[in-house]
Amino acid sequence: MPTALIADDEPLLAAALQSALSRLWPQLEILAVVHDGASALAEINRLRPDIAFLDIRMPGLDGMAVARSVSACRVVFVTAYDEYALQAFDAAAVDYLLKPIDDARLLRCISRLQQAAPLVQPIAAAPAEAQPAYLSWITAGLGNSKRLIAVDEVQYFKACDKYTELVLAGETQLIRTPLKELATRLDPRQFAQIHRGLIVRLAAVQGIEQDLLGRSFVLLKHGGGKLPLSRSFAAQFKAM
Repeated sequence: MPTALIADDEPLLAAALQSALSRLWPQLEILAVVHDGASALAEINRLRPDIAFLDIRMPGLDGMAVARSVSACRVVFVTAYDEYALQAFDAAAVDYLLKPIDDARLLRCISRLQQAAPLVQPIAAAPAEAQPAYLSWITAGLGNSKRLIAVDEVQYFKACDKYTELVLAGETQLIRTPLKELATRLDPRQFAQIHRGLIVRLAAVQGIEQDLLGRSFVLLKHGGGKLPLSRSFAAQFKAM
């Protein structure tokens, strides 16, 4: 059973998060709820939870300092402030939740935690082979306007002149990383190249269609339109 600690200097918000986690992830055992950074660090070292939900602005040690001081504990930052997103990325946080947290957003966080490597390794298990460090987050935007985006929010990546477009639900962001480089850094279980200039997230795909000229297209869910599927990449979709 996975275990967790919650640290938030606002008791009502901490209790609300605990209640939401209990309702949405009943298998998760909350070992402790604390209200300052020093207590969070002490309890993490004592209880060894699998996950720590850390507020960033807390008395004494802030959440960033706590995260830098612990190991073998997945960190989810919970805060009302979005300016710490890049620091959270540097601290290898699993997720970054902005208050107030709705159920849909918390469920996405839970899904990320559950899809990560097993929280508890079996006794005497054979050492696992090292897995490639695929991208989980991307820093998008140009100039002083930066935004941290989880890759599982991206519907598809599109090569665009000197940039790559990240197409999300209802918006587009730009990054300087070439599509060719992105293709080597994205998890092939989640993403597939469908065209020389397009990489799509498989979970966003609804199906495949052909027009009267025999051209193939990838249909996106939720009215996301369709993308051209080149013949050289079509084999991976034959089962659809």
